[in-house]
Amino acid sequence: MTDAVSFAPANLPAVDRRGLMLVLSSPSGAGKTTLCRALLAQDSHIAMSVSATTRAPRPGEVDGKDYHFVAVPRFEEMVAAGAFLEHARVFDNYYGTPRAPVEAALAAGRDVLFDIDWQGTQQVAQNARADLVSVFILPPSVEELGRRLTTRASDSAEVVAARMAKAGDEMSHWREYDYIVVNSEVDRSVAAVTAILAAERLKRDRQVGMHDFVARLRGA
Repeated sequence: MTDAVSFAPANLPAVDRRGLMLVLSSPSGAGKTTLCRALLAQDSHIAMSVSATTRAPRPGEVDGKDYHFVAVPRFEEMVAAGAFLEHARVFDNYYGTPRAPVEAALAAGRDVLFDIDWQGTQQVAQNARADLVSVFILPPSVEELGRRLTTRASDSAEVVAARMAKAGDEMSHWREYDYIVVNSEVDRSVAAVTAILAAERLKRDRQVGMHDFVARLRGA
């Protein structure tokens, strides 16, 4: 394994590990996007998953950075070939997470962050459960969720009402996740997710170089 990541103190030898897929899901307005941005800003060992889509690029979007933009026939070929960890059709466009770049990152000891809903998480769990760490973000109250949605300048009253109506169904899937974080304060929630990530990185099965490391210790 190359490009392994070690989280041991600098004076200790590195032990190769396999990366993990960290999924954050939440109803709209619970703070998932804010937490994702905070994690990416503070931790260089995790990168955001780049989805493929059949929609046209928007102004300023870069192919391969914001999305992988593909034509519908190509997307359907990839679905048939099992090339996605998860995929869905949203209105008139397809979206999906390509499997190959994620698996390459995991094999190299890098972690991948996913911002997907409960349906996408179910698909990822079916395709790669051993590599998955799933976290569901809940708001502290329905009232606070409504306040956060209402303060978004870009959302109309109709959009807020639709998202509030959808939130109940989304939150009913909390039992399907490994961890639950109630996002009452952003800093505390970031610390909680960071602690989850740190612990999961130390799981025995992910430390694929530990067998050789212990063998060297015993031989010495």
